[in-house]
Amino acid sequence: MNQSKWIFHPIFIFVLSILALGLSLFLYIYWYVEASEGLSSLAEKLNINPEQFLASRTWVVIMVLSILVGIILMGILFIFIYHQKTYQLYRLQNNFLNSFTHELKTPATSIKLYLETFLKYELTSDERQKYVHYMLSDISRLSENINSILNIAKLESKSYKGEFIESELPNAIQKFCESNKHLFHNCRIHIHNQLKDSIFYPLDLSLFEMLLMNLLTNAIKYNSSATPVIDITIKQTGKKLEIQVADNGIGLEKKDIKKIFKKFYQVGRVEIMSAKGSGIGLNLAQNIAKIHKGKITAESKGKGKGTTFIVSLPYGG
Repeated sequence: MNQSKWIFHPIFIFVLSILALGLSLFLYIYWYVEASEGLSSLAEKLNINPEQFLASRTWVVIMVLSILVGIILMGILFIFIYHQKTYQLYRLQNNFLNSFTHELKTPATSIKLYLETFLKYELTSDERQKYVHYMLSDISRLSENINSILNIAKLESKSYKGEFIESELPNAIQKFCESNKHLFHNCRIHIHNQLKDSIFYPLDLSLFEMLLMNLLTNAIKYNSSATPVIDITIKQTGKKLEIQVADNGIGLEKKDIKKIFKKFYQVGRVEIMSAKGSGIGLNLAQNIAKIHKGKITAESKGKGKGTTFIVSLPYGG
């Protein structure tokens, strides 16, 4: 079974095709030379100038063969690249399914356990309230994961236009942090407003808050420090507004910096990762930035040295 899989593996077929093409080209040239010598001998016997007889045909044959070989090579290369991209997408989706199944299963299992506890034991009022609080937290987690999937689909549809309101950036960020401080009580968040004047920017507030939520939860989730520290800096650089979200987390390797915004991509192998996630949070944030005509980039000095996410928004000011 393994041998048959190896024989029909696309890379093996690709290499075999290249070898077959090279052998075919060699045989074509060999046979052409043999045929040319035979025709030359025949032309001499018939008192015909061989050069006049063969010159034009030689270049035609060479040109036609070159074009055909080029087309074959391009076709094989295209198939190879397509296969590699398809295989990479399959791996990313497989990682996503593994991690997302975990994200859905864990709170569902937890809720089931709490409900079974309610049925089996007589609980005090305080205990019931505690377990209800846990269940509500798990339901919020389930809802957040489901909404992430729905929001990705909504943002990727070209018909989505958004509802934009002129908003002051530092004020919008401050309000978001204050209204969600119960989610960030285990970390320190510092907001640094370096804008000289009040600047308003058209924001879809619900989406913008979703972008901030993904960046901040990402900074906390991928953080091994005793106390996660997040610095949010708002400043103007030329004709751009920048929101920099810097953390003291696990950092990124150079090879991962451009990949982290791909849908389903997660740093490291899913089964050994300490921080579980769906692999769509940063992709969702990037799509939200694009709807605001901006983009998100990441910077890191390496593993263990934290990461800075930079949201760049065009501003003519």
